[in-house]
Amino acid sequence: MTDLVLLEPDTSGRDWAPFAGVRPVCELRAGIWRIRERWEQVLGARASAIVGAHVAGFVDDDAVPPVQQAAAIRGPAIVARSDFVPSLEPVELSGDTRCLAFHGKPVAWLLASDEPLDAARLPPARPALDVNGMLLGAGVALLDALDSLLALDCAAWAARAGAATVPAGSLVLGDPSLIAAGAAQVEPGVVFDVRHGAIVLDAGAEVRHGARLEGPLYVGPHSIVWGGVIKHSVIGPHCRVRGEVTHSIFLGYANKAHDGFVGHSVLGHWVNLGALTTTSNLKNTYGMVALEVAGTRIATNRQFVGTLFGDHVKTAIGTMLGTGTVVGAGANLFGSDAVPKYVPPFAWGNAAREQMDEAAFLKVAGRAMPRRGVELTAERRASLSATYARIIGP
Repeated sequence: MTDLVLLEPDTSGRDWAPFAGVRPVCELRAGIWRIRERWEQVLGARASAIVGAHVAGFVDDDAVPPVQQAAAIRGPAIVARSDFVPSLEPVELSGDTRCLAFHGKPVAWLLASDEPLDAARLPPARPALDVNGMLLGAGVALLDALDSLLALDCAAWAARAGAATVPAGSLVLGDPSLIAAGAAQVEPGVVFDVRHGAIVLDAGAEVRHGARLEGPLYVGPHSIVWGGVIKHSVIGPHCRVRGEVTHSIFLGYANKAHDGFVGHSVLGHWVNLGALTTTSNLKNTYGMVALEVAGTRIATNRQFVGTLFGDHVKTAIGTMLGTGTVVGAGANLFGSDAVPKYVPPFAWGNAAREQMDEAAFLKVAGRAMPRRGVELTAERRASLSATYARIIGP
């Protein structure tokens, strides 16, 4: 079987903050699925490796392939760009296909048997097979992917699920066939509003009485919606959500268990938002939002942008975050100072005058992760240590 290898983009700039150096781009969610999972579905192959120096040593759950050096990869293999999000149309490769292209730009290459991978000199771009999808140029572009893909993903899931699975005691606004909740636990009194898109509750998901769910919406395995209005969002596995959430992505293992508004935001793994933490997602001028990352201005071409939270971010109760805020991985926000538009990784306090050292960061991770049944093994500890060293430097 031909291997699938994900080739990471150059993240040496600021565009992929706060995820660069922390988590592979292919492990970010575009619509319901991770980018890697979308490639696997389209090509009918299981990814065997990730190539990207910015995530060397990264370890996560068992489904994530190992990070390898390009020199270790040989054909036969398909090498796909991690920053390209393929549509879910199956790709039929012919015998002479050497490349997959999107609007003339190569997005995947086929290596012949025993052909080495040289990321600096990829195989010829012809003959090429055209594919549909979207290229992502920055972390904030995950919100663009959410806008474009979520409704299609949820509708396709509901169609595959077949007969409607409306939980007993629920109130449905719209077509009940757009609800896929067969393996979820839903208490009576939940409102399903599917007038604008399907709602998918994955196996093991729970929704408590008093919640209003508005499609398109995906709630992942073992995630719990405690209550509130949750709409047009992706809630990854093992999350806890309450309050008002709109147009946001919870990558997984994140906690927003209290009231507060989160809109047009991306939450990395192991983020914990204190009670009443609130994001602004629209400027008072109603203008386009620009990000400020370590002195670099990044245009988003979006009117609505909340906060991008890196992995392992923690916020205190009542934390207020301005429009287009970027919070680096491992930052711990508290105190009376206003949160700046950019919070560097591992900042200690809103003013970011201090920085968490590696031992303190690992101690907090070691307390948080077992709360979701995840052990901080020696391999995970080494991965987090490598992340800390890569971001902070010697």
